[in-house]
Order: sequence, then C-alpha cells, then structure tokens
Amino acid sequence: MHIRKSLTFITILMISMSSTYSQEQSITPNYVGVELRSVIEAVSSITGKNFIIDPRVRAEVTLLSASPMTTDAFYEAFLSLLQVHGFVAVQTGDIIKIVPDASSRQYPGYPNLKGAANDDIVTQVIKIQNISAAQLVPILRPLIPQYGHLAAHAGSNMLIISDRANNVDRILNIVQRIDQSNDNDIEIVSLNHASAAEIVRVLTVLARAPRSDGTPSQISLVADTRTNSVLIGGEKNGRLKIRALIAHLDTSLEEGDSTRVRYLRYADAETLAGKLLQHFSQQNRSTSNNNQSGNNESINVWADKQTNAIIVNAPPKMMRSLMGIVDQLDIRRLQVLVEAIIVEIVADRTSELGVTWVTDGSKNDNIVGATNFPSMGSGVIQLAGATTNNTNNVNVNLSSLIGEGMSLGVGKVTKEGTSFAAILRALEGIADTNIISTPSIVTTDNEEASLNVGQEVPFVTGSFSNTGGTGSLNPFQTIQREQVGVSLTITPQINEGDSILLKISQEISSISQSSSGAVDLITNERTINTTVIVGDGDILVLGGLLEDQLRESDQRVPFLGSIPIIGALFKSTKISKVKTNLMVFIKPTILENPEQASYETNKKYNYIRDLQIEDNQKKKLNKSRGQDFMGSAEDNPILPEFESYPENMR
Repeated sequence: MHIRKSLTFITILMISMSSTYSQEQSITPNYVGVELRSVIEAVSSITGKNFIIDPRVRAEVTLLSASPMTTDAFYEAFLSLLQVHGFVAVQTGDIIKIVPDASSRQYPGYPNLKGAANDDIVTQVIKIQNISAAQLVPILRPLIPQYGHLAAHAGSNMLIISDRANNVDRILNIVQRIDQSNDNDIEIVSLNHASAAEIVRVLTVLARAPRSDGTPSQISLVADTRTNSVLIGGEKNGRLKIRALIAHLDTSLEEGDSTRVRYLRYADAETLAGKLLQHFSQQNRSTSNNNQSGNNESINVWADKQTNAIIVNAPPKMMRSLMGIVDQLDIRRLQVLVEAIIVEIVADRTSELGVTWVTDGSKNDNIVGATNFPSMGSGVIQLAGATTNNTNNVNVNLSSLIGEGMSLGVGKVTKEGTSFAAILRALEGIADTNIISTPSIVTTDNEEASLNVGQEVPFVTGSFSNTGGTGSLNPFQTIQREQVGVSLTITPQINEGDSILLKISQEISSISQSSSGAVDLITNERTINTTVIVGDGDILVLGGLLEDQLRESDQRVPFLGSIPIIGALFKSTKISKVKTNLMVFIKPTILENPEQASYETNKKYNYIRDLQIEDNQKKKLNKSRGQDFMGSAEDNPILPEFESYPENMR
C-alpha cells in the first residue's frame, strides 16, 4: 500500500509541475510492477471518468513514458495497457466497465466508430453490396481475435463485427476493397468463315499469357462446334481484345476448291483416305437428297503411300471439317505390354510288382501249372514261346520281351522229373515337372498380336521293315512333325479408368515326362480362349487345373492270391498316382508415353545383358582356378549398353 500511494503521488506531482509549462494538462506516467487497480484509480482521478471494476480484473502492470502526454493520450495508453493484459473498457453512459475481454461481446459498447477510442469495443454492422456476406466470413475470421465476434446475416447480406475500434476500422477497409462490382461476363461470337475449334486453339495460347504485373489472365475461351461459335468469359478489357482478334481471323478464303497436303504422324494414309472419302461422299449424297436446289459440294481425297500423306481437294468449309477429323484421328495410340505367367507342377508316381511262373512235370513238356498277368507285360510263357521260335531260325529280339524295371528269374529244367521257371518283376517310376513360362508381347491398342515360341517335334506315325527273304524292299518310317511350345494371341482394348479389355487365346503344349518310361512321346496341351477385363498393372488368373489321379490295378489268382506271404506268388500289383497343378495368369501394363516404353525395354534388355555378363564372369573364375580343362573359357558376345535418348532426338 505504501508503494502504491507513493507512485500515485509521484504521478500527481509530475502533473503539477508540467502544468506550469503548458496550459494543457500533461502527464508523464511511470509505473513498474504496480497493481492494475492502482493505475485505474490514477486514471480516474486524472480523466474524471467513473470505473466499475470486475472482480476478475487483477494484474501487475508496467507503464513507462519518457515524454509528457495529454490526458486523452494518457487514456489511450491506459486502454492499450488493458488490452495487453486481456481486459477491456466498455462504456455504458457515464460509467466505464473494466471486464475481461472474453466477456466484452456481452456488453453493448459503441454502435459505430464515431466517438470511440482505438481500443474501445465497437459493434459495427456492414452492408455488403456486390458479393455474398457469407463468403467473407472465412476470409475475415483469422483477423478477428478470440474475444471478438464476426457473423453474416444471409437474408439482408450484412456482416456483424464486434471488436476494438482500430481493428473494426481495418476490417471496414478490407471489405471495401473486396466488395467491388465484377464486370466479368460471357459473350458469344458467331463465326462466318473460320472454324470455332481452330480459333480457340490459336487464341488460348494468347489468353493464358500472364499480364505485365505477373498475375494470370482471367479470360477463358470455349468452342461450340454445333453453332460454330466462340464463348468468351472474363473481364471486359480482355474480352474486347479477344473479339478484335477473332474479327481479324474470321475472314473468308478464296472461292472455289482448295488443295492441301497433310502429312500424317501416326495414322495410315491409305486407310484414312478411304474412310474420309466414304464419309463425305455419304454426307454429300444425304445433303443432295434433302436440298431441292441440288447444291452438292464435291470432295476428293487420295493417299501417297511413300510419304504417308493425304492430298485433299475440297471447298473451304469441307476442308475445315475434314482437317478437324484428321486432327482427332491422327494421334499417338497407347501401347500395351502383356505378360503371361504359366506355372505347371506335375508329380507322377508309378510302382509295379508281380511274379509269373510255370512248372512242367512230364517228359512230354506238358505244363502242370502257370501264372500270367497281362498288366506285367512279357512273362515266363512269352519268353518260353520266343525261345522255341528262335530254335527255328526265326529272327526274334529277345531283349524286347524283357519288361521295364528289374526282372529276376529262377528255374530248373531237367529231362526227367519236374521243371519250373519263375520271373519277379519290380518297377518304381518317378517323374516331376516344374515349368514356369513368362511370355510377353507388346501391341497397340485394338490391334491383334501373336507370339509363338516352340519347336517342331517328330512323331512316328508308321514303319515298315524287311523281316526276311531276298527281296529288295527297304525299311522305312513315316514321321509327322507337330508344333510344341507356347502360343499367345491377344487383342487389347483400353477403356476409361485405365481398365483393359483383353481377348486372349493361350495355348501351351509340352512333352510329358511319364513315370512309366514309355518309348512313345506324350504331349500335354492346355488351351484358354477368353475375354477378361484387367486394371493397368494388375494380375488376373485366367484359369487353371488342379488334378489328383490315383489308379490301382491288382490282378491275382482267386483264393491263392489272398493267402498272406505266399499269395504274392499268385498276383500282380500296379499303382499309378499323378498330381497336376496348372495356373495361367495375365498382367497388362499400359505404355502411355515413350518414357514408360523405354523403361520397360531397358528392364528386359538389361536382364539379358546381366545374364551374359554373369556367364562370362563364371568362365573367367573357372579358368583362374584351373577348372577349364577344355580351354573353352572365351568371352560370350554381350549386348551393348542400353541408351535412352531424349524426346527431341527420337
């Protein structure tokens, strides 16, 4: 309390001393760490204003001044001091309320800026003339403090702002600059001679050019081909300039037919010329039938194959229409890289076990007992018969009668007594196939492409041999060759949204590795013909086969073959199990530009080149280790490094 009274006394003393030098009262306040209520008391005594202080108004403040100030300036400094500490002075009649600024919006304050000090609370209503008041709220909201208020009334198109007077004044200036009338409008300019699409294409470049101050142009151009008109939107000065240019360009050409040579970049000249001539001939016939005067404009289009150009002879109006069609057809078509993934895993297991035997108990070679199982192939009886024929000088190859696998024979042949012979045959076959093929092909949109990778395999269809005699017949064989490999035929169609419609014909054929060890060749053939829709870069399964086969064959002598242990002499068993897993996948990729096509080419190209480099490195390593016994460690040819050229060099 002593400090507060002394500081107040110093301030009043400064006021008395300053009064001797000036007719107007001046104050030089200096408060350091003083309770805010003490400063309010000093302001009240100096300015004569009445204050009501909210109980929440408590703070230690500092106010320093190096030069004297008037009473009004001292009061302005006091209001700024309140603002710094989060308080506000709200005047109601002759009473000024000191409250926290968060509660300021609940008090009336000044109805406008008139008579309000810079830091007084003012509630201002602003009438918006040219734009929507609601559109200004998100723009001005960051400029209003948390205790302030900003709202828009859509019915009257007004803004309501409650804030300190200096900030409300700033908001008013901003609103006045934004609330300006807009002279943007849309004009329609009809053309008599020029093409609207061509005029828009030429003038769009000029309309998009930035202004001298760097701001972008607000002029927009749209062509209406149906009425051959140009729609111009934007500010008035820009529209006037565009209209002047259109009037200069919309001039008539020379009367009569005109001839033009158009070099094509992507389309085929012969195909396009025929289609254009057919289209305009039909159009002219339709116009001639509907026109009583019979006014029929002639047109002639022919192609130069060497330069891939079309030569057009037509009236100016027809020429513009024709060139517009050519512009839309002579475009770079997208390409599609199609990669197929073919996975085939086959496991083939076969096992055979059987015994055949024969006994002879008489001198006349009469068979007492014998077993023979057709599933085992050649048995004891077949070998005995072949041996008997061989004694008659008949050319019989006994090795051809030996069955596959292991054959064990045992027997005893006597002139008197009992003779017997037995053959045990056992076979186990294992054949595994694991094939992964990834054929790929690149084609243009809506163009069929095919890829065939394989070889021709000879199949014996017949034979003839001279088995005896003195004839001059020569043995021969007839052979038929068949294609074995991978065949892929595909037609892509790129749809909207980067989806691709694929018409696919896929054929995979291969030579089977059978566990039975058959001499004849067996070919596997898988064919898929389908139409699918796949996303760009996605993988889709086209089809497949999951097959598990189990075949068991058991031939036995009734009753005897069922006897444990001994029954094995009276039966033959054959088990065959084949498990096949086959899946075919497809992955299309759209090549939208030359860079992407170059990237895919570079990836495949470098893969092959890296394999060549790796093979040469292995050969050099073997040679350094002395493992090159044949002296064949010579470098293989290597592809040159792939170079991607810039667009302007292609």
